[in-house]
Amino acid sequence: MDRMYQLLGLAMRAGKVVSGEEQVLKVVRSGKAHLVLLSDDASANTYKKITDKCSTYQVPLSQAGSRQALGRAVGKAERVVIAITDPGFSRAMRNRIPATDGGG
Repeated sequence: MDRMYQLLGLAMRAGKVVSGEEQVLKVVRSGKAHLVLLSDDASANTYKKITDKCSTYQVPLSQAGSRQALGRAVGKAERVVIAITDPGFSRAMRNRIPATDGGG
């Protein structure tokens, strides 16, 4: 999991990360999201909204630790949901954590 967080930080510095529920939903709808990371401690409402949207648009979704760990990885405060907009970073992260929903 540590390597995944390092990749997430690198993707953030490269400008390939979108965070925040509304912004993530926007990139999922636009087809630019290649992977969505959802914290283990997301609310039931957020979990349902994100999983439904990822399933509809066939975007891989993974559980990725706590909101504190996700926030720390991208150098910000707590983050509940993050989208990766680069196929290379997405592929590298999916090799380290299992995708639970969405497309291949």
